[in-house]
Amino acid sequence: MVTPDSARRYFAAHREAILADWFALLRIPSIGANPQHLRDCSACAAWLKKFLRPLGFTATVRLPVGGGQPVLLAERLGRADAPVVLLYGHYDVQPADPLDAWQSPPFEPVLRNERVYARGAADDKGQFFAFLQGVAALIDAGANLPTIRLVLEGEEESGSRGLLASLTSWRQELQADVMMVADTGVHPSGRPAIIAGLRGILHLTVTLRGPRTDLHSGTHGGLAPNPAMGMARLLASLHDDRGAIAVAGFLDRVAPPSAQESDLANAEPFDEAAYLHATGVAPVGGETGIPPYERLGFRPTIEVNGIHAGYGGPGSKTVLPALATAKLSARLCAGQSPRDCCDKLMAHLRAHCPPGLTIDFPEVNTGTPALRLPLLSPVVRLAEDVLRQLDPRGPVFLWEGASIPVVGALRDVSGASPLLVGFGREEDAIHAPNESFGLDQFQLGMAYTMLMLEALC
Repeated sequence: MVTPDSARRYFAAHREAILADWFALLRIPSIGANPQHLRDCSACAAWLKKFLRPLGFTATVRLPVGGGQPVLLAERLGRADAPVVLLYGHYDVQPADPLDAWQSPPFEPVLRNERVYARGAADDKGQFFAFLQGVAALIDAGANLPTIRLVLEGEEESGSRGLLASLTSWRQELQADVMMVADTGVHPSGRPAIIAGLRGILHLTVTLRGPRTDLHSGTHGGLAPNPAMGMARLLASLHDDRGAIAVAGFLDRVAPPSAQESDLANAEPFDEAAYLHATGVAPVGGETGIPPYERLGFRPTIEVNGIHAGYGGPGSKTVLPALATAKLSARLCAGQSPRDCCDKLMAHLRAHCPPGLTIDFPEVNTGTPALRLPLLSPVVRLAEDVLRQLDPRGPVFLWEGASIPVVGALRDVSGASPLLVGFGREEDAIHAPNESFGLDQFQLGMAYTMLMLEALC
């Protein structure tokens, strides 16, 4: 019989081999959003296929319909009378910039104070690799397992376009009863969390063009329109003085939380001091007068992810830039249509473009809608029981502010009930320099996997 200690014992007995394989996976710079890393993504998918073979998986590497980074599909047959489990994860990682902020090279994993530091250590290689090691531990123990299917993609960080385009073609291979998603985190208090909702996402690039070339700011300042100043005014127009989105119609279809959802979302008090300690800033963003957990899980956002214009090097270069560029993303809530929200956002930006400047949208990704899950499904109740074995306080329900674009579509195609449970923490610094994942978190992921798979049998 599997117990929470089973994972710790297996990890202790196989520590060096597990770390060696994990480090080999992390050394592959599988930056899926960058076409220059196509070969690295192919190498990562091939590495995973080879790793899975001794575990009894039949694996294939597929190129998505219409192109994109390769997707690994795998299956390990188990008990015919048990529910079929589909694991979703992604092997692509965020770019490592800024490189000079890393304490060690991002693709040379190191172990410091029982934490593994590398790009992808947590998001998502560490999380799904913990699942795979949980499977390995069950096999080593001679336990019965359900049939397990895997889909590991290489474009989650850039919208999952290839996988989304291919789901219908791969429908038969993805059929399942339960979908385990290994790409989320625990509650800030440390209690395990069941993610009951994800925000949707869209993102775009906006440019403002002015003069044909950069101009001397003394000779032309006060005459020629400045794209950098124009971009500042344009972006400031997106929100009102209360922090609410000011784009006409953007909030019209937002579905508010039910009374039960609101009660569960606010069951644990939000620790503002802990947030300040973890991030270095107070949680004062977003709309005033709305509780933090509701701002995070039930309200949409429009955020500026990056701005560039003119000169950014040392010293001074007194120019009036010819071009300003901004990267924007919006997180969407239940009821909102990504296409409709994207159209309204671009219409707002066009309407507020400063005089004398030309606006353009060289990149537009309408993304995917938000996802809310039923709270009373049998698989959610089973997960509650399993997580209570790991923490007697039991799990917290969270409505996650982040997005996993493909989960809703994968649910619809596979027919599986989604179960989003992961063991990430704020200190992991995903998407940032010095990303890391604790060995204790890794073992919790293993233990949860082992207990859940055994319970399903």
